[in-house]
Parts: sequence; structure tokens; C-alpha cells
Amino acid sequence: MTESNARLQNFPISWFALVMGMCGFTIAWGRAEHFFETSFHPSIMLLGITTLIFVFLAVLYIVKAFKYPKDVLGEILHPVKLAFVPTISISLLLLGIAYMPIAPVLSFWLWVVGTVLHAGITLYVLSSWIHHTKYEIAHLNPAWFIPVVGNILVPVAGMQHATPDISWFFFSLGLFFWPVLTAIIFYRIIFHGSLPERFMPTLFIFIAPPAVGFISWFNLTGGVDSFGRVLYFIALFFTVLVLSQFSYFSRIKFFLSWWAYSFPVAAITIATLVMAKATGYAFYAWLAIGLLTVLTLLIGMLLTRTALAVARREICVEGH
Repeated sequence: MTESNARLQNFPISWFALVMGMCGFTIAWGRAEHFFETSFHPSIMLLGITTLIFVFLAVLYIVKAFKYPKDVLGEILHPVKLAFVPTISISLLLLGIAYMPIAPVLSFWLWVVGTVLHAGITLYVLSSWIHHTKYEIAHLNPAWFIPVVGNILVPVAGMQHATPDISWFFFSLGLFFWPVLTAIIFYRIIFHGSLPERFMPTLFIFIAPPAVGFISWFNLTGGVDSFGRVLYFIALFFTVLVLSQFSYFSRIKFFLSWWAYSFPVAAITIATLVMAKATGYAFYAWLAIGLLTVLTLLIGMLLTRTALAVARREICVEGH
């Protein structure tokens, strides 16, 4: 087998976490441009880049599916890798959100395909959990939020594209499983040892459910009420918690799982911009500027580190 074929065979589905991070980054900048009424609009360029990355990764993964179907099936059946399968449907939902201000028709179809695909993946994952013969407590990590809690994303664009009941349905599903998984994952972390090093970045995912939940709740209700504040401040607490451990995370060896840093930070940045606009408090505006700065530096670092890893043949190899 040639090196290129071997790398394609080992091309992981977790690559789509990069698209999630870039989509979040794009949406955050779009929100910031609107809120601060800037004269420059980098979000348009970022959206183009993100779209090209998604198409490129999608084509590669489709080619892998045709050439190495057993390896793709192996990821779907794997007790850990399964959690990253819905990064594809979530990427479509996020692209739908990003395109909503400039291409509503494209946004609608991205949202429809992403929603239907994610609903199917959710049913498959839940069925797999219920009728499992392979899961162990050691397999559990915060990436397990992605398949079911990812449903909370649907209302962000869904309130513009369909009847509110559809958005409420998906929001309710995600909101139910968020505290359930939070309790189980904390139990695993506290009583069954630390996560393996490659999965430590997924701790940032604790930020995403309440942050996205707040954004969706705002879209569903049209304002910031008491429950919305609860969601936002839980997300803010987890942000402070993980950022306070920067020195630890900075020592972790690079894996694609580093991209787990990106979308959660983007989510709390967007949520803070929503808070700033809804409340008019200067504190949230300054906090949003700080978070957007951190997010921009983070994305720059992740892109650089990923490019270096690709150049050094450190990615798409067995066991990475």
C-alpha cells in the first residue's frame, strides 16, 4: 500500500471538528461585525475558507468510504469514534447558520440536510447506547455530548426556516440529555481516573451545551430571561474553569482533538455577544472583545499546528 493510500485509510472522521471550529469562528466574527458595526467584514472571507475546507474534507471522506468501507464502518461502530460521526451533520447546521444573513436559500437547505441527518444519527447513537455490548466506563469522555446535545443547535437557524415546534422538539431533546450526560461524565472523571491525554481537550466541550443552549433559548423566546441567564452563567463558569488550567492544557501533545478547544470558545463568544446586545451592559461588550481575541489567537494557533502536523506526516497515521 502506498503512503497516500495508507493516509487516506487512516483519515479520521474527527477532522470535521475543524469545520465546527471554523464555523463557530466565522459566526462569532459575523456577530461581532453586526454588534460593533465594523467597516470591515472578515466573516465573508472566513465563510468562504470554511466552506472550501468542508467540501475538501467531505470529498476525501467520501473517497475513503468507497475505497475503504470497512474502515468507515469501523469508525461508526467504534465506542469512542462514534461520538465524532455527528460532527458532519453539525458542520452542515453551522454552515446553515453562517450563510443565513447572506444566502437564506442555501442556509435553508444546509439546515434541512443537517437536521435530518443529525436526527438519524441521534436515533442510531441512542439505539447503540441502549442495546450495547461494547461500551465501558473508560470509553466515556465529553465528546459524547456531540451526538445528542448537538440537537440544541437546530433552533439557531430553525426558527427562521421552519415552524417553531420543530425547533422546540430538537431543543427539548438536547436539553434533556445535557444534564444526564454531564452527571455520567463527571462520575467517570472523578471516580475512574483522568481522561487519556489525547481526550483532555474535550473537557472544553462542557462549555458548549449551555452556551449553545442559551443562544437557542434566546432565539426561541426572543429575549434574555431568568433561565437564559442560568444557561449563560453555567457556560461562563465552565469557560473560567478550563481557561484557569491553561498551563496544563499547553503541555498536552498535539492531536486532532485539540480542535475541541475551538467550537466551545466560539460558542461562549457568540453567547456573550448576544448578552451584550440584549442587555446593553458594557461589561458583556468588553468580555466579548476579550473572548473574540482569545478565539482568534486560538484558531490561528490551531491552524498553524495542524498544518505543521500534516507536513510532518503526524496526522492520518495509525493510532492518531
